[in-house]
Amino acid sequence: MSASGFAQNGDNNMLYPREDKDNRQLIYSCRNCDHKQVAENPCIYVNKLLHEVDELTQIVADVIHDPTLPKTVDHPCAKCGHREAVFFQAQTRKADEEMRLYYVCTEPSCHHRWTD
Repeated sequence: MSASGFAQNGDNNMLYPREDKDNRQLIYSCRNCDHKQVAENPCIYVNKLLHEVDELTQIVADVIHDPTLPKTVDHPCAKCGHREAVFFQAQTRKADEEMRLYYVCTEPSCHHRWTD
């Protein structure tokens, strides 16, 4: 693709991504002229969704009621002292970091979250 992403006919026509079905490749083509060129990078759009585990437990407010999550009484809540907590493993924001164990207090008025 040209460095600017425009057809090189002097009219500054923008190039749009299209699929070349015969050759099974991504091309950029002008809608106003016959200018076409093979895309250097076959990726047009990347959507990375990054969420902290803390955000996810807030989104899923019913995590303490999830019957599929294991419960423990060996890790009492430091905030309220309640002994029961649900726990799960999750990866932090960076994909190269290892999995961590997260706990959520099952006391309805607390819902404190922590890791070991």
